[in-house]
Amino acid sequence: MTLQDRLFPATIMPDQDWWHALWPDPDGVVKALHIESGMTVVDLGCGDGYFTAAIARRIGPGRVIGFDLDPAMLEQAKAYCSGMANCDWLLGDAMELSRLIGAPADYVLIANTFHGVPGKTALARAIAAVLRPGGRFAIVNWHPIAREQTPVLGQPRGPRTELRMSTEQTQAVIEPAGFGLEALVELPPYHYGAIFRKLSATEMSAEVKRG
Repeated sequence: MTLQDRLFPATIMPDQDWWHALWPDPDGVVKALHIESGMTVVDLGCGDGYFTAAIARRIGPGRVIGFDLDPAMLEQAKAYCSGMANCDWLLGDAMELSRLIGAPADYVLIANTFHGVPGKTALARAIAAVLRPGGRFAIVNWHPIAREQTPVLGQPRGPRTELRMSTEQTQAVIEPAGFGLEALVELPPYHYGAIFRKLSATEMSAEVKRG
């Protein structure tokens, strides 16, 4: 079993035609997710680099790390982002993120793949380990709408209906890893972005007492 099969068994990179039709404005998505100039951002599961390039344009003097399990996808991403000096690339297992990156990040984005992760809270803990205090973790997820009701270019698209997660379901698996929900943003037509902030030890203790 490959790392891709183990960590993302229900996720594949879609064809570029419908992917670009679904996301015609990647720069607008990155802006809506509160990614800012100067940040160090990890694009986790970067695929062909479509959002990595948008992040690179947004962060200016910052740094974006395209991280993926699939070497072929990383090669595509490198080609797509050719000429962007603020992009770095890493191949590996997301569960080893902090060891492989070696320095803390301000922001981790995982777009359109979280539904396929079996160990969702375990992955969130691995992401928390690489974030600076107060760092952010954003998940772009499909709304829990039946697949037949999410057409792109005239055909049903996206993960199976039963894999789609509500915002509440996403919160339930992320917050135990030491995060608090900071913002929810709508990403029409079918997605939302859930932006979580890494809590301090004091904040986590307060959350436990309230719970």
